Amino acid sequence: MSEQHSSKESHINDMRSQPRVISKSQPVRILIANAKGGCGKTTIATNIASRYASSNLNTCLLDFDPQGSCMQWLRVRQSDQPEIHGVAAYQKTPGQVTRTWQLRSLPINTNRIIIDTPSGINGPLLNDLIREADLILVPVTPSPIDIRATTQFIKDVLLSPAFRSKPKHIGAVANRVKRNTLVYAKLKLFLNSLKIPFIATLRDTQFYIRASEYGVGIHDLKNRQKSDEREWSPLMQWLEDHIPDQSG
Repeated sequence: MSEQHSSKESHINDMRSQPRVISKSQPVRILIANAKGGCGKTTIATNIASRYASSNLNTCLLDFDPQGSCMQWLRVRQSDQPEIHGVAAYQKTPGQVTRTWQLRSLPINTNRIIIDTPSGINGPLLNDLIREADLILVPVTPSPIDIRATTQFIKDVLLSPAFRSKPKHIGAVANRVKRNTLVYAKLKLFLNSLKIPFIATLRDTQFYIRASEYGVGIHDLKNRQKSDEREWSPLMQWLEDHIPDQSG
């Protein structure tokens, strides 16, 4: 067991330097959503959570996906890594506890709540989570099917009762991208045509798979590429720049 633990540690960076992020008195709730499956919602959710936890922010992961991938990621996370509180929100709760209650019953010192969602999300669940979210990220991968599905999903978000009554900051993330390809060029044209910001492009790399095996983020890996850090900077900066003002 100790040899396995040591082997995992050899791949993990000590995270002594992290970008400065802002702590707020109320937790910031970040929703990762797209009705299209396979676009990397869980990968983005776990990497954001890991980054915030490594920046000394009390972080929670809410997993609404019945596959439970975020919970599996937390189970393999080593005890010497910064703690992330996980909630299997997809599980049935006694007395039919509401989703709103789940979002509001987390540890009182929570700074960031990252919400992972299932494919096919729509209707009441989508509307409830939009209502409770502060920021919304929509991952999309470079394929014609994903582009069509994402177009419809963004329409559903913008036309939802929760969004129309109280609009939220929403941004698109191009995920699992191979640059200098025709399909990526088409994806960029599509994202730039949207009425929402296109905030980041994340490359297709095996480092994400390796990080998920250890229950860490790509930022935690010692042998990560500098290009990955550069790709994540605008995404994390966008999140911090759009934290709602809580002064009032």
